[in-house]
Amino acid sequence: MMESVFITAVETACALGLRLEECLTALRERRGGLTLSGAMLGAGFAELPVGALPSRELVKGRRYGAASNAAVQAATAAVRRAGWSAEEIRDSWLFGASSRGNAGEILGVNAWRRPLRRFSASNTMHCEIPAAVSIELGIRGPWQMVSNGCSSGLDALGMAWLAVGAGLAPRAVVVAVDLPLIAALLQDFRDTGLLSRNGINDPFATTTSGFLPGEAAVALTLERDGSGRPKLCRLEHYSANSDAYDALMIPDDGGGIEACVRAALVAGDRDKVVALCPHATGTQNHSRVEPPALLRAMDGKMGPLLPLKPQTGHTLGASGLLDVALLAACMAEGWLPAVLPGLTPPACGLPLNEEPLQVTAGDRVVKLASGMGGHNSAVSLMAV
Repeated sequence: MMESVFITAVETACALGLRLEECLTALRERRGGLTLSGAMLGAGFAELPVGALPSRELVKGRRYGAASNAAVQAATAAVRRAGWSAEEIRDSWLFGASSRGNAGEILGVNAWRRPLRRFSASNTMHCEIPAAVSIELGIRGPWQMVSNGCSSGLDALGMAWLAVGAGLAPRAVVVAVDLPLIAALLQDFRDTGLLSRNGINDPFATTTSGFLPGEAAVALTLERDGSGRPKLCRLEHYSANSDAYDALMIPDDGGGIEACVRAALVAGDRDKVVALCPHATGTQNHSRVEPPALLRAMDGKMGPLLPLKPQTGHTLGASGLLDVALLAACMAEGWLPAVLPGLTPPACGLPLNEEPLQVTAGDRVVKLASGMGGHNSAVSLMAV
């Protein structure tokens, strides 16, 4: 039988700020973090709005790749916020997530790391991310690395929930990072038709043409009910499935989205869901098929949508965990943020969350993520 599992601490770094407090301030002020890339990515992307980290202090270091450095910083801060002892850190389990890993080192873009021949060392493997965290924090419990595209962070969280709730892990650290602001990487996304062609930051508008990339590093701690520590929210349920349809597209009927969200609510009361945080990439395919599938999953209940990517950018494999961390921190304070002003609600009639919401104990928020290849994951968060 699964025990109750709670998120007890989070740390976030994204376009909204390098620390959780800065990110929450931006959410309260309904302020976005996207700016034109300008010279950052070269002339071919100068007019593309991107969600860059405010500075490079989190990513630089000569021992590890940039993504690994950022993961170490985020995990260290989250564990410090949780108040874990050295013994508790040592015995914890670790789950890492990333879609593109240390792409900057693999492509030779990041020059600050000591020179290494390509594909000859750990920076070419995604697993350097949790390995670096375990080394620097002294974590002796097992670590796992999840790379399920854009659902990576949410899946890592779900697997950590399973391990902690089943009593296998005494507690867990979950960390996700992606740093996709690399011209060669974005050109690949452009070639597949996923990257925004017009820079419109409005994921459910008919004029949306693709996603706007962003950087993020995020970490959180999971503990069972008896830990005695303050709790941000309860992680109530996790579900995942696959469309088995196409490497890029979601089928017109929404694929597995409806079933995935329904499964995430098995343990909860659908009437207590106060908001849905969709994947909302901004691709035309996603904007057309995701909202109706969410509406069906809610049996027609017109709960508000709370997309956060317009403020942070699409941070790929870090996006699901980033959204959960921000939502959990807000829920612990008794509120949920409003969306950016001026966003277009989807055609199916689901409203957007236009004003901050007050949340009380028992209220639930559902977060959905979808990865290329048709993998879907969802979690239900409950206010405590």
